[in-house]
Formats: sequence, C-alpha cells, structure tokens
Amino acid sequence: MTIATEYLKTVTKQFMEAKVTAEKAMNQLTESELFWTPNEESNSIAIIVKHMSGNMVSRWTDFLTTDGEKPNRNRDGEFVVGNIQTKEQVMEVWERGWETFLAALGDIKEEHLLKTMTIRNEPHSVIEAIERQMYHYSNHVGQIIYIAKILKSSDWKTLTIPRKK
Repeated sequence: MTIATEYLKTVTKQFMEAKVTAEKAMNQLTESELFWTPNEESNSIAIIVKHMSGNMVSRWTDFLTTDGEKPNRNRDGEFVVGNIQTKEQVMEVWERGWETFLAALGDIKEEHLLKTMTIRNEPHSVIEAIERQMYHYSNHVGQIIYIAKILKSSDWKTLTIPRKK
C-alpha cells in the first residue's frame, strides 16, 4: 500500500463519517425544524444542505478538466430556500451533492493527487482541493449538528459517546 492509497482511503472514510453524522442529526428533526433559523442572518439546515450540495456538484463535476466554480452554479441562490419545501426534498438535495462528490473522490487515482485543478481560477493540487473541502464540509456539518442539538434540547440523542460513559 502506498501513502497515496492510504490517504484516499482515510479521507473517504472521514467524509463518509461526516455525512453519516450529519444525517443522524437531521433524522432527529421534524420537517419544520430543518427550515428553522434563529434570525434573518442565519442559515437553516435546509439552506446549509442546499449550499453544500451546490458546492459539491460544482467543485467535483469534471474536476480535472473544468474549473470548480461552474458557470451554471448559482451560489447566491443556494442561500434561499426556493422550491425545497419538504424533508424529502432536503435529503434528495443532500444525496445529489454527496453522490457527485463521493463518485469523484472514488475515481481519484494516485497519479491524480499532485495534478493541478482550478477553483475560481486558482490552481490547487487535487490533495489541496480535497483538504479544502474537508475543512469546508466539516464546518457545515458542525453547524448542522449544533442547530439540531439546540432544537432537540433534552430530547437530543447523542451522536457519539454520551457524557459520563
């Protein structure tokens, strides 16, 4: 096994764990709770999901041959609920993004890791782009969990090791 193979295996596992953890948090919520915001300047979980999915599809579709900021991406539109009205639709958007991203990640070979790809016309090695996404997606998964935990309060079911265990 090479370092590159181990790296790809490890980051794939970490992304999958982030995905599943966010899903465990979202599964505890009602439909209306997915759309809850504490104020006008904050995002609901539905908006965070829409943004993450838009980012994943834009960044990882044809990532080795096209810029990661696709011309058809409407980033500002990701921060408006729009036609997403149900929990089922939120989860469909979530899956579309993750399917695109994980398929691209699964297609990466050792020889791709040091290749240059662009995001907003800025060059990144594929490793750098993966790490950029790890940082970005982890932040948003943390937001999803935090919002869910606030909403569920004492009904929250812990996602990891319960306190005092």
